[in-house]
Parts: sequence; structure tokens; C-alpha cells
Amino acid sequence: MHKKGHIGAALLATAPVVFVVTAAGFSTLALAGAGVVVAGSMLPDLDMRLPFVTHRGPTHTVWFAGGVGVVYGVVGAVLGSGTGALATLALGAYGVLLGVVTVGAHLLADALTPMGIQPFDPVDGRDYSLSVTRAANPIANYALLALGSVAVAGAFLAGGMIT
Repeated sequence: MHKKGHIGAALLATAPVVFVVTAAGFSTLALAGAGVVVAGSMLPDLDMRLPFVTHRGPTHTVWFAGGVGVVYGVVGAVLGSGTGALATLALGAYGVLLGVVTVGAHLLADALTPMGIQPFDPVDGRDYSLSVTRAANPIANYALLALGSVAVAGAFLAGGMIT
């Protein structure tokens, strides 16, 4: 997928998180989390700018998702460190979740294309592809963006109705 499709996938994947966090009474944190996921939505495609790293290689794996989750978790814990142990732990866990969702959404969007991904490489080199659309298909990219936008807006509004 292209950037608009990846942003849409990020919004779609983060919608359940936005709902739960908003319903728990933390609407600002929910929106900030969605912003973090959207901002990082193209992170795995940094491989196109790195020498000796193949596109849809190591940065398109569950291992990379876990690594990004750890980094986001540390950042979350540091941000919560001045507010007590529980907030530090909660924001650290939230960061891990956001990091995994950031990369996971990108992987799922790329799995829609015929090129697919190898998310468990090097342990398992099988290709995973749903072959739904080509990455460059503008209709698919805009449709994913629209779907993700509606999903996250609906999740935010529905979560707010619960509190």
C-alpha cells in the first residue's frame, strides 16, 4: 500500500484501542495514541532508505513490531515516570501496545497486496498475501483511508458515550 492506505490501516487498527481508552475516561490519551500510530504508520518502509536492507524484509516482521513496541514502551514509561509507579507502568504498557499496532497495521496493509510479506522471517520464510489489490491502487488506498477515518471517529464517539 501507499501512504494514504497505510494511514487508513493505522486508523483502522487503532480504532479498538481508541474506543477502550476513551471509554475508560482518557479521551486525550486515546487521541494522542491514535496520532502516534498514524505518525509511525510508514516506519517499516524506512527499509527503502537503508542500504543493504531489502524492502519488506526485516522491518516487515513480527520481530520488528516487538522491537518498536519495546521502544514505544520505554518512551511511554519515561513520560509517565513523574506521575507514580502505576502511571509509569500503564503508560509503558500503552506504549508497547501502540508500537505493536503501528507496525502490525502496516504489515496487514502490505499483506493485502500480491507481493505480500514474510512476517516470521527468518524463522519461517513463508509468504503471506491476500492478493486483494496492488499497492499502487488509488481506489484501495483511499478506501482504506476512508474506512480507517470512519472507524476511529466512530470508536471515539462511541467510547465517549460510555463514560
